[in-house]
Amino acid sequence: MLKIVIAEDQKMLLGAIGSLLNLEVDMEVIGQAVNGDEVWRLIQEKQPDVCLLDIEMPGKSGLEVAGLLNKLKQRPRIIVLTTFAKPGYFEKAVKAGVDGYLLKDRSIEELTAAIRKVVHGEKVYSQELMVDYMCDPNPLSEREQEILRLVAEGKTTKELTNILYLSYGTIRNYLSEIMQKLEAKNRLEAVDIARNKGWI
Repeated sequence: MLKIVIAEDQKMLLGAIGSLLNLEVDMEVIGQAVNGDEVWRLIQEKQPDVCLLDIEMPGKSGLEVAGLLNKLKQRPRIIVLTTFAKPGYFEKAVKAGVDGYLLKDRSIEELTAAIRKVVHGEKVYSQELMVDYMCDPNPLSEREQEILRLVAEGKTTKELTNILYLSYGTIRNYLSEIMQKLEAKNRLEAVDIARNKGWI
């Protein structure tokens, strides 16, 4: 019997997925959570075989939980279930080491098939995300993403120099490079473009 924990902040959807999976003869939902902190506690307590994680939820995000799980010696298989088809999210999920990444508009048959596949060591990713990922990779380096995230928080160039221990000129060069890569007129437009693509 495959033991499953689900994290989903929409309670109606959480209940529906749980009920449908419990109808499968080889699956049992042993825990349900509506936020990242709760699911992290449940995983440690219940030791499931598979975790279904939403990306955006209160507390820890699904990707943060996936990152924590990958530090464990023995971890459950991780499938991200999301409404977000952005290649940036998919890229981050792959880097976080998830075993599956599926969109929520998929059928329960596709989900149960994916659960069985990841348990046997396969990776299961939505086909359209693979295509988008190949066509539209994130052009920003890790450092550039970090700088743009801080800009999105409202940090000034001077504040960036203190936070990142870089010179004023170096920060300006990074920002110039970011705007050039994203074909943005200014740093705020660069933030909007990167957010819409899921790159930060």
